[in-house]
Amino acid sequence: MLLAIDVGNTNAKFALFDGSTLHARWRIATDDRRTADEYMVWLDQLLRIEGHDRTQVDAVIISTVVPRALHNLQLLAVKYFGVDALVAGREPVTWGIALKVEEPRSVGADRAVNAIAAQAVEPGKDKLVISFGTATTLDHIGPDGAYLGGIIAPGVNLSLEALVAAAAKLPRIAIEAPTTPSVIGRTTESQMLIGVYWGYVSMMEGLIGRMKSEIGKPLTVIATGGLATLFQEQAHLFDRIEPDLTLNGLMHLYAQRGTTA
Repeated sequence: MLLAIDVGNTNAKFALFDGSTLHARWRIATDDRRTADEYMVWLDQLLRIEGHDRTQVDAVIISTVVPRALHNLQLLAVKYFGVDALVAGREPVTWGIALKVEEPRSVGADRAVNAIAAQAVEPGKDKLVISFGTATTLDHIGPDGAYLGGIIAPGVNLSLEALVAAAAKLPRIAIEAPTTPSVIGRTTESQMLIGVYWGYVSMMEGLIGRMKSEIGKPLTVIATGGLATLFQEQAHLFDRIEPDLTLNGLMHLYAQRGTTA
């Protein structure tokens, strides 16, 4: 089985694949100081709960936007699974897609992996992948799977945290979809929630509209990331929501290892 690991700025996601079948997924807060032993204590219990054993893992692939977290994950693979971890974007799992931007090396691993997964689910079409993570990114993927550029905006939680940190009297609130469509709040908390939620909906509407206009061709809009489901009621924004897009991209990247240039 393949253990796919995607390390984001906020959370690290682990998934167990048998071929293309995703059997289990887990999430833990990103901490570049976490040791291989600590990862294994946590992961071993979760594997057992799902009815698996670490001896079933015979391959590990890692994608990370936190370089300092990589070493301990590589050590985890060697020490506890007896394999050398593959690192997304490096031989033998190079991207296999064109990164048609001015600075290809600066494209985040998660965005490249999302492009690979998006191409697998919507081949031959232009795609717009929106990822709701620490940052909110919008990426244009061509019909051939090429990464053609995009947008980086502050993430939902990041915006909310900045608001609370900068305004002493504002309380911390949990982000969720408002219970009514009204955009006039009657309490401080409801006004904050309206500002963040409907503000993001408006931002998405505006950015998606501008990108569609500039690209000038039909687009399939795919949403992913931990907060994508927060906006699932806004059906006009996305054509589909793929919560496991990045993990599936790692699975596809592993499957095509050694066959890409």
